[in-house]
Amino acid sequence: MLRELHTRFGRHGLGFLWIIGEPILFCAGVAIVWSAIRPAHDHGLPTTAIVITGYVPLTMWRHCLGRSVMAFEANGSLLFHKQVTPLDIILARVILEIMGTIGAGFLVAIVAIALGFMEPPQYYGILYLGILFQMLFSLATALIVAPLTQRSEIFEKSIAVISYLSIPLSGAFIMVDWIPQHYRWILLLSPSVDSIEMIRAGQFGNSAHAHYDIIYSAWINFVLILTGISLTLRVKKYIHIV
Repeated sequence: MLRELHTRFGRHGLGFLWIIGEPILFCAGVAIVWSAIRPAHDHGLPTTAIVITGYVPLTMWRHCLGRSVMAFEANGSLLFHKQVTPLDIILARVILEIMGTIGAGFLVAIVAIALGFMEPPQYYGILYLGILFQMLFSLATALIVAPLTQRSEIFEKSIAVISYLSIPLSGAFIMVDWIPQHYRWILLLSPSVDSIEMIRAGQFGNSAHAHYDIIYSAWINFVLILTGISLTLRVKKYIHIV
């Protein structure tokens, strides 16, 4: 993790603080723009709070996804050490991205609450559970994408497109309750939607009608992580160190 920080941010300027600074620029920028161009409330809920509770988890997932692409190629030299495995490389990157995004989200939320754009969370338990499931989903995504991009150049080049096309299915800017009932099951198949609905249930309490399934979130993330670990542990033979 320390090596990853050094190679990515260096020791000059803000240095390690950019691990939080980058997500802050994304999250705060989107929150400010949406709050400026949209009505103050959307479906009876504060627009700023909707954006922050949706875009911060989305940023976590997208950053973990982006940092997993060809991750082994960039850090392949580390695999000369027997103690280092491909799993270590992915875990280091994912942990740093999650730490940075959580820190950025916390700071942006504190400022928004202090300025009166959103209220403090109503139920911290379900909010933290939603964040935990989003962290697990981000880890699962990285564990699956990293070995697949190492094996397939087509998949590697498609990640950027897949990332953008996934935004409508992430639940970042809408709630399941806002769409027609017969289409809701499509959104609820997404682990990200379940996580964000939990986060919003914790943030808004009884003001919002959140839809989520804790049991589904638990087993789908378990299956995805198990699949990702299996792929990652078998990827070493596809890594070409120059």
